[in-house]
Amino acid sequence: MKRFLFPRWVNPFLGVLGLALVGGGVYAAAMGGLVTDPQTLNVGYQPTQPVPFSHALHAGQLKMDCRYCHNTVFDAAHAAVPPTATCVNCHSPAAENGQTPLGAVRTESAKLAPIHESWKTGRSVAWKRIHNLPEFVYFNHAAHVNSGVSCVSCHGRIDQMEVVYQHEQLSMAWCITCHRNPNEHLRPVELVTKLDWKADDHDWGEFASQEEFAKAHREEHNINPQVHCAVCHR
Repeated sequence: MKRFLFPRWVNPFLGVLGLALVGGGVYAAAMGGLVTDPQTLNVGYQPTQPVPFSHALHAGQLKMDCRYCHNTVFDAAHAAVPPTATCVNCHSPAAENGQTPLGAVRTESAKLAPIHESWKTGRSVAWKRIHNLPEFVYFNHAAHVNSGVSCVSCHGRIDQMEVVYQHEQLSMAWCITCHRNPNEHLRPVELVTKLDWKADDHDWGEFASQEEFAKAHREEHNINPQVHCAVCHR
């Protein structure tokens, strides 16, 4: 049987093919390992919002509870973005007669113009999402906060942020680390939205420490976080 031999003019293309394979491998590694790494892309992400809402003022100085605006966080998988009606409860625009039907905090502020426009037209304010998990990841806010995991564990000290940014990686490895040892993140459920709470300053009563409380709390409420794929990838 006669062997097939490539013509000699093909030889120069072998070097080009080799370079392409090496270059493609380097490119794939960079895109998959560096560019798409959550810490590279998302930590510190701080988009400019259509309204300069200050969490440092509302949640920090005024001590407003997270649930006033994000009112589904204890009942649903998603923490709701507050509708315009929630904002207008305090920042109502003046009517034609100059009177405000609801709260009248800084009614004339130009910064509130998008809120007032939204209220008049019925079109939602185009808030920009900050903490945005991939579509193939399932995360349930209610399951976490009802177990005693505070907003601080994932979002940082929101009450100190003039402009909110992503504080944690929110990567798979980061989530699994917490699932394997959640004790340090657990506190009494009624304190999950108290962002300035500190375990060292808390009176644990019958418990000697936060760690002891966490162990008893997990046993009482059957809190045993899983790490298999189906927990988040459904």
